[in-house]
Amino acid sequence: MLKMNFLLSSIPCPQAKLLRPTVMALQLLVATAFPVALPGCPESCGSITVPYPFGIGQSCSRPGFNLTCDETRHPPKLFLGDAVEVDAISLSDLTVRIRSKVLNATTLGVDNGASWSGGLTPNATIAVSTQHNVFVAVGCNIIAHLVAGHRDGQGDSRHEYVSACAALCDTLPGLEDASCSGVGCCQTTITQGLPAYGVQFKDLAQTARYDYVDVPFGGAFVVDSEWFSRNVGALRNSTFHFDSFFYGASRKVTSVPTVLEWWLEVERDGDLVMFNQDSGWTCIGLNSFAASIGVSKVGCRCSEGYEGNPYIAVGCQDIDECQQPDVYPCLQGTCINIPGTYRCSATKSIISLPGLITLVAISAGLALLFSLLGVAKITNKLKQRRVKKLRQKFFKKNHGLLLQQLISSNKDIAERTRIFSLEELQQATNKFDHNRILGGGGHGMVYKGILSDQRVVAIKKAKIVLQREIDQFINEVVILSQTNHRNVVKLFGCCLETEVPLLVYEFISNGTLSFHLHGKSESPLSWKDRLRIALETARAIAYLHSAASISVYHRDIKCANILLTDTLAAKVSDFGASRSIAIDETGILTAVQGTYGYLDPEYYYTSRLTEKSDVYSFGVILAELLTRVTPVFSSHSSEVTSLASHFVSTVRDNRLLDILDTQIVEEGGAEDAAVVARLTVSCLSLKGEERPTMRQVETTLDVQSSKVHDNSQTTRVSQNAPNDQSFKGNKGGEGTRLYSLEKEFIQSSEIPR
Repeated sequence: MLKMNFLLSSIPCPQAKLLRPTVMALQLLVATAFPVALPGCPESCGSITVPYPFGIGQSCSRPGFNLTCDETRHPPKLFLGDAVEVDAISLSDLTVRIRSKVLNATTLGVDNGASWSGGLTPNATIAVSTQHNVFVAVGCNIIAHLVAGHRDGQGDSRHEYVSACAALCDTLPGLEDASCSGVGCCQTTITQGLPAYGVQFKDLAQTARYDYVDVPFGGAFVVDSEWFSRNVGALRNSTFHFDSFFYGASRKVTSVPTVLEWWLEVERDGDLVMFNQDSGWTCIGLNSFAASIGVSKVGCRCSEGYEGNPYIAVGCQDIDECQQPDVYPCLQGTCINIPGTYRCSATKSIISLPGLITLVAISAGLALLFSLLGVAKITNKLKQRRVKKLRQKFFKKNHGLLLQQLISSNKDIAERTRIFSLEELQQATNKFDHNRILGGGGHGMVYKGILSDQRVVAIKKAKIVLQREIDQFINEVVILSQTNHRNVVKLFGCCLETEVPLLVYEFISNGTLSFHLHGKSESPLSWKDRLRIALETARAIAYLHSAASISVYHRDIKCANILLTDTLAAKVSDFGASRSIAIDETGILTAVQGTYGYLDPEYYYTSRLTEKSDVYSFGVILAELLTRVTPVFSSHSSEVTSLASHFVSTVRDNRLLDILDTQIVEEGGAEDAAVVARLTVSCLSLKGEERPTMRQVETTLDVQSSKVHDNSQTTRVSQNAPNDQSFKGNKGGEGTRLYSLEKEFIQSSEIPR
């Protein structure tokens, strides 16, 4: 409004009197409040705003976004679906904050289950946010499993474990303890965002019970991670104070806040979002844009300089920056608000032209349009300047100066690694076109790109803006820039001008080893190829442990991190969780990280990371190559079974043929597989000191691979072959006892990645 009054002040008095009614009418039109909900629909319930596409009542919401307001309560309460209370709805973050129930293991009973639901209707495109929530178990000697239910191709009900937490107690935990690290309290991430889950409780068997923990008790819940970090002490107090889970003490917590995420479907909500070849995804609201948040998932936001509801035609309104001088300062001159931005005028008057005065007198609307055309260039320059400063800010935040120093100080690294600009990677991926997506998951996307020198690359772009994730990206750059091995994926460089760094790798076209073993590959891997892949992977890991310029412990060796080229050559990838150590060190104490089914039990219980931790994970890969069974699978009794413990017990019972892949037997590789199986058992020893080194594993596999390659028929190998001095095996009785403990550990815990 200030700019209109400013214009009037520069016009002589008689003309200003003629124009004032027209300008006042335009001011009134702009000042009209923009709607939050559809016409005739409630905009709030109590103190909670209800923006469209959510709504209260018939025809006030999109399908699946209908809410209920109970006005009989004081204050009124807002409910979603099956009587789940809503605390807040955010259009900018695409989230809904609800109150969800705490499932009590004491009431339900151990070895029983219950259902957890966000109260969602079948048509709702709403799910639990894997970014904002954690799964928590509080209590003594219980294991809580978060289960996703589905039906297989025959229509039978199946379930899949999403997360698991184990809460241990030897004595009743102290009330002053406000941690959640496994003793009395356990928290873990959620790998699949779903509208509902099953929750199963099991007794975590202990060798002895003490004091008040002679029986397991406690509860589990899905909770907002930020809220939980502030209230973990109160939740522990609720569990352990006066045996509240046994006797229902008044201080017991029965509900916690949970964050749901929501989105629009491209096909279903085509009247709100549409795709334009020139401008990309657009929304129905003026001054808004649509952002892709996944396959067939989009969300709308107001353009920069506007705020409001982008899902309504006139829902986004211009921000008056001049009303917020502390945020949008004008150090000199007068602040003038213009659509989408503002400018600072150094003078309090403008030169009035007779032609402009006549044009304003005839049509105030045309004058306003003419002014906007002149402001467009200023707005564009301001935006470009802001973008440049923002990129410089991200570059410094992402340790760009340190990485530049590392590259410039080492000629070999400088020849292999470079820092890309954002424009280069946007051009290589056609502005990150969704048709260039190679794959991805909850943490981000991988795009196929073509650089200016015609090299085909894979560009890793994360979507989680957490400092821990950024540090893992930088860690991967530092390690791979100093690594040079034919079986380790090459890092060409990175881009640090975005909020989360982008990594540029060589393009590996044939997918992961996990896909070829457990996916729907049309041509299964032969025994000869499997043995060679195992050997190449062992060489890469042995190189990282002892031959690289710095010793590196990968910490997440698994089939999904082994890529295959067109010739089925193995490439070890994903060094985000890796740790580098000094040559004279044998291990380091660090927070436990790894993947469910591959994690070294000794590392899990002691937090001491050694090179033998990678040996254990590699042993699981050898078991997968021999059996084509996933690291964790459901047995006939629908219980989760560890491949590692199942494989060891089967081999020691001389029943290898019961689980050996039939293709290996048909190719005549059973005797060679027996040698590799005994090597696998040594790698899977629960005691790290009894496992071979990766150099010893490489030597054994090299000898066996040479035999398979040189002979057209499988050569019979002596039964005493694995008992040579290249590695040390387990003792039978002790190994059986330790593997029962490992089975219990794998069924009760999942370490977030």
